[in-house]
Amino acid sequence: MTQTIAPRVRTLVLLILAVAGALLAGAAPVSAHAALTGSDPAQGAVVAAAPSQVSLTFSEPIAVGDDSVRVLDPKGERVDKGDPANPSGTTYSVRLVSGLPDGTYTVAYQVVSADSHPVAGAFTFSIGAPSETTVSVSAQGSDDGLVGWLYGFGRYVSYAGFVVLAGGAAFVLACWAPGARVRAVQRLVVSGWLALTAATLGLLMLRGSYTTSGKVGDVFDLELLGDVLQTKTGAALVSRLLLLAAAALFIAVLFGAYARTADAVEPDRDAEDDGRGDDGGPDKRDLTFGLALGGTVVAAGLAASWAMSEHASQGLQAGVAMPVDVVHLLAVATWLGGLTALLVALYRAPVETPVGRDAVRRFSRLAFGSVVTLAVTGVYQSWRQLGSWSAFTDTRYGQLLLVKIALVAVMVAVAFLSRRWTQRLADARVSEAAEEAERTEATERVEEAVRAEEAVRTKEAVRAKEAVQAKEAVRAEATERAEEEKQPAGTAPAEASGTSEVSEASMAVEPPKASDAFDAFDAEKAEAGQDSVRAAQLARQRAAAEAARQKRLRDADPNRFGLRRSVLAEAGIAVVLLAVTTVLTQTEPGRTEQDARAATAASSSASATGQGSGAVSLTMPFDTGGKSGKGVVSIDLDPAQAGDNALHVYVEGPDGTPVDVPEVKIALTLAAQNIGPLPVAPDHVTTGHWSASRVQIPMAGDWKVEVTVRTSDIDQVTVSKNAQIG
Repeated sequence: MTQTIAPRVRTLVLLILAVAGALLAGAAPVSAHAALTGSDPAQGAVVAAAPSQVSLTFSEPIAVGDDSVRVLDPKGERVDKGDPANPSGTTYSVRLVSGLPDGTYTVAYQVVSADSHPVAGAFTFSIGAPSETTVSVSAQGSDDGLVGWLYGFGRYVSYAGFVVLAGGAAFVLACWAPGARVRAVQRLVVSGWLALTAATLGLLMLRGSYTTSGKVGDVFDLELLGDVLQTKTGAALVSRLLLLAAAALFIAVLFGAYARTADAVEPDRDAEDDGRGDDGGPDKRDLTFGLALGGTVVAAGLAASWAMSEHASQGLQAGVAMPVDVVHLLAVATWLGGLTALLVALYRAPVETPVGRDAVRRFSRLAFGSVVTLAVTGVYQSWRQLGSWSAFTDTRYGQLLLVKIALVAVMVAVAFLSRRWTQRLADARVSEAAEEAERTEATERVEEAVRAEEAVRTKEAVRAKEAVQAKEAVRAEATERAEEEKQPAGTAPAEASGTSEVSEASMAVEPPKASDAFDAFDAEKAEAGQDSVRAAQLARQRAAAEAARQKRLRDADPNRFGLRRSVLAEAGIAVVLLAVTTVLTQTEPGRTEQDARAATAASSSASATGQGSGAVSLTMPFDTGGKSGKGVVSIDLDPAQAGDNALHVYVEGPDGTPVDVPEVKIALTLAAQNIGPLPVAPDHVTTGHWSASRVQIPMAGDWKVEVTVRTSDIDQVTVSKNAQIG
């Protein structure tokens, strides 16, 4: 039966892996988890005057670099200058060169969201009137090529490695202590550790290219690797490697000292029956407690390396979401990893260390607790990432989540069947007494073989002793005859002659008798040795035959066979479920996707009605008269409406480079209504850049904007321009 099952198992595993690969390969390129929710100028907007900067607003904080935001004119030439700045919140801006002509301009951005995923996109706006442009707005992200595919595959392998490592160890400690001595289970857990370690190293090397160029050649760029190590994701990957070193020590103790204390066969009984739980003395219980505590800490740390750098670390209630995500990952590992270990135990455990019914029952209870935990934490995460019922069907994240929920429901149904098979196995007609009698019979057969071997050895010893005694008798007889030859001189010649003849005859005959005795001794010894070897071989053959018979009986049990099939089906669904989960973690959350759609719709509506962004940009040259007293000051007021406004001030030297000055002050005056001057004290942001938020404009009108620039202790000047606000 085993020979029939094995090909089916291999075929099913290959099919499962093929489905998982299709999910990963057929998934859309890794979606960004930060979305562009607004811009100034807006997407598709037509503004009357050239703006002094372009601002982008995202759904969450992002990381920007020198070339993260580029603005290109109709000919494809860059017109931005300086590094992107973060004046407030999730808004990022880049300065533009002055004197831009009319036409259509392209804004291309490539940044990294706070949950570690690259964000790339582009849009256009026009000055004066739209024009033709040579720039393509369909920019390819760094995650669309080979590097992006390898990074996604590495994430899948890392999740799978963690599940097998943590879940397999939990199964041994909580459900089946003798499994620590089973070679197949040891290989499974060690394989999980190796997979997670290799995947983490691969992700660390791929990270730099994945978030920038997407080129394979940049994977081994040490400068990019150094930049990655300074990011939150890089720190999480390094922390994971350090925790894996601690996990290696845990595995060594689990399959070393702990395995030596575990019984080869655990009695089938519930731990509650005697109130003690695990058999063994205080040393074993202390070791088990230490391993359980240490393993939980290491597993929680590994889970936190994902929670602190991905979805849970951003958005609503991040302080609550991160520990909830850790618990969710631990529950997944306990359920799916323990299921994998149980499958290996059912198919690969040796006959002398079978997985007992109580081990399956313990895992059933553990899996039930994990499913309840997954349900509670999953509901919270779904609410946090979706935000509305419509997101289940209107967003890709919601659709994948529905697939995941369906797979979990199917797994729970199959697990219920496994539970029934476990109960049938416990209620089988073969009683415990019959099993014990069978084990006793097998033991007696082995002991009988051992006794037969001992009898052969005893017979050999008796024969050897008799041969030695015969040898000694021959020697004594020879000595006695030799002494008879040495009689006194008065003996009669005839008698002496006769005696001499007898002696000579005796001496002539005696040596052959001694030689024959030795030959007989050697022959008997060789025969006895051959009998001993044959007896030992016979004993081993009987033991092997008994083990094979026990395995056939175990495999022929229909209840155990049914349990194997149901657990195998669970494991197959688990592989697909893990693939869907990996794709889900790389997909833009539904809440963010809907917010981005709303922002895009608003921008499109504004563009369709011919309205601009509403911002006011003023540029004024100044000259304080002192050394380095000349330059240009620019004012941006957004949205330039009555109420709260954001104000940005930029100071440049005659050559167009940003410069710092000791002081910049703003005053707003509405002379028609006798309002003002209203002072504004902007805060310094970066070189040549100041900003102020929540600047109150009480009413619409033609406002005078005055800017006072001081370049030294005594040199300052005030310049002004009028602007229509509201």
